[in-house]
Amino acid sequence: MTELTRMTAVDLAAGIKKKEFSAVDVAKAHFDQIAAVDKKLNAFLFIDEDGAMAQAANVDKKLASGEFLGPLAGVPVAVKDIFTQKDIPTTCGSRILENWRPPYDSTVVSRMKNADMVLLGKVNMDEFAMGSSTETSAYGPTTNPWDTSRIPGGSSGGSSAAVAGFLAPLAVGTDTGGSIRQPAAVTGTVGVKPTYGGISRYGIVALASSLDQAGPFARTVLDAALLHQAIAGYDPLDSTSINQPIPDFVAAAKHKDIAGMKLGIVKEFAGEGYQAGVLNRFNEAVAILRNLGAEIVELSCPSFTYALAAYYLIQPSECSSNLARFDGMRYGLRVDDGDSSVEQVMAATRAAGFGPEVKRRIIIGTYALSSGYYDAYYGSAQKVRRLIADDFNAAFSQVDALISPTSPITAFKIGEKLNDPMAMYLNDICTIPVNLAGVGGMSVPIGLADEDNLPAGMQIMAPVMCDDRMYRVAGALESALVSSWGGLLLDKAPRL
Repeated sequence: MTELTRMTAVDLAAGIKKKEFSAVDVAKAHFDQIAAVDKKLNAFLFIDEDGAMAQAANVDKKLASGEFLGPLAGVPVAVKDIFTQKDIPTTCGSRILENWRPPYDSTVVSRMKNADMVLLGKVNMDEFAMGSSTETSAYGPTTNPWDTSRIPGGSSGGSSAAVAGFLAPLAVGTDTGGSIRQPAAVTGTVGVKPTYGGISRYGIVALASSLDQAGPFARTVLDAALLHQAIAGYDPLDSTSINQPIPDFVAAAKHKDIAGMKLGIVKEFAGEGYQAGVLNRFNEAVAILRNLGAEIVELSCPSFTYALAAYYLIQPSECSSNLARFDGMRYGLRVDDGDSSVEQVMAATRAAGFGPEVKRRIIIGTYALSSGYYDAYYGSAQKVRRLIADDFNAAFSQVDALISPTSPITAFKIGEKLNDPMAMYLNDICTIPVNLAGVGGMSVPIGLADEDNLPAGMQIMAPVMCDDRMYRVAGALESALVSSWGGLLLDKAPRL
């Protein structure tokens, strides 16, 4: 591994502009790292070496001619395989989209290209973003760089593993119920789920349209802020995009002063099921925030108790609707013996193309939306969703931001929970309320749990379109922790 793969995005961009090394050098170093390490991680599903090297060469050409370069020019990024990218395979971790090459770029991909970033390729994910471990991918599980016998979180596990394994300094993922924050927590990285509508969903293959949100992965808070700034903002192609100015995330990440801020601890995010080592690191991080001048108060959000149940009615219902388009008729996999009816082709295609977790959620969602059950299940879940949003509003009227553990446990062994859906779903107990309410949430590393020496994370939550508050708190906490650790938490990770 060269030192280029261990540098932050900020330092890589600065080095390229100062001509200490070229964008081509940076890209090549990361492809060398992928070649050396990814056989252990299975983070990448498609490596676009030719396209990435051409992008890097173009950055060097612009620099030589004196053209303006943005703050992330020449910096590599890994792309979750749920974002469409023109002529690049986009599978969503599913056999039903195997070899599909979209004819257009998602807005997130377009904005990264416009920022002169270098797109390394597509990374693994739970099938159609359904899972918390990246074990439901049709292309095999991704492993955790801290311990390759363990999961890297999910559904954006390929993104978190790529960043934690030094295959890419930055990555983008999507978060429907915790799929950025939970992988970030268990891999010792920074992961951000922005305000719903703060980043365009155009070109993201939909799982649950009212919950899905794109966001960044990085090794530092400032790196995450830079990527967030590059891909955020209004998009007329997305009807849910918020048409108002975005906050200055970068300035907030650099601020590092939280004196006088009020931070609330949610009482409902405690109790049975939390690993002692995770709670120890969380309590230590809370003490650091208090020492930095923040006022810490305990709040109750009683409706959060019902968030998991509401989510697993709303999300499968939207999933069953969105995935109806994969029918073997228009694109993707088609199973046909040449003499089949339309109904037979659809049934055979979906049976062969979808994995067990996708089928499970489609069945649940179809049932919840069926005649006679809609009001009892889906309608009731939406009422609970409103109560959860009200609890957030009440809390944010008293504090600037909320804090909690990101995940109740550290990374578990591959296969340990795969056949126990309820145990798997409980991994997102702290993260799901954020998606139901549409507010912002992020995870920052807070140390290693005592029991297994694996990363734990703190979740920071902020009101709608106040994501800069998360960066301000996270930047201050990271600065204090890095000072005490003598470097980033990932510096303690085993070398692969």
